[in-house]
Amino acid sequence: MARSGSLERKTNETKIKIDLCLDGSGVADVQTGVGFLDHMLDLFTKHGAFDLKLKSEGDLHVDQHHTVEDTGICLGLALREALGNKAGIRRYGHFTLPMEETLVTVAVDFSGRSVLAYRASVPAAKIGDFDSELLEDFWQSVSANALCNLHVLLHYGRNSHHIAEAIFKATARAMRMAVESDPCMPGVPSTKGTLEG
Repeated sequence: MARSGSLERKTNETKIKIDLCLDGSGVADVQTGVGFLDHMLDLFTKHGAFDLKLKSEGDLHVDQHHTVEDTGICLGLALREALGNKAGIRRYGHFTLPMEETLVTVAVDFSGRSVLAYRASVPAAKIGDFDSELLEDFWQSVSANALCNLHVLLHYGRNSHHIAEAIFKATARAMRMAVESDPCMPGVPSTKGTLEG
């Protein structure tokens, strides 16, 4: 049975509907109104081997902040729902990814506790019309709502687009590893017997 998470979230700032399947084939149908974020989520879906359908309507006449942050919230909540009690998963994942001149490492632990350690300064304030500082805000929202430890480390890199792309791809690959079935550990992968916090 495919592991999936679905929800609709409405506020005065955004309206978002998301369907996420962890046991997918990399198919994305993403419309956030923020072109760069759509591109990054397409990459995330492909490299995670997930299926993602996401539609967002936000107050883009103000700026991109609410749409990007709330999309991260919904992705985190969908991940949490899809993982359930986390029995049988590897729990931990990590990936070091080269993207031309850029090198990024991401490590994740679906521990039931939220921590983001983000060490990835992007040289440019904007990537196209996308505010670069929103990258960290997005992953903060994902981590806080998926209840995972997420460590993002930029070893080096010059091109801001490459840095952002490497982060999304490496996170997808790390999460793909973490959510895989672990045949050696059919129960919850914790001596506490729970990963609910």
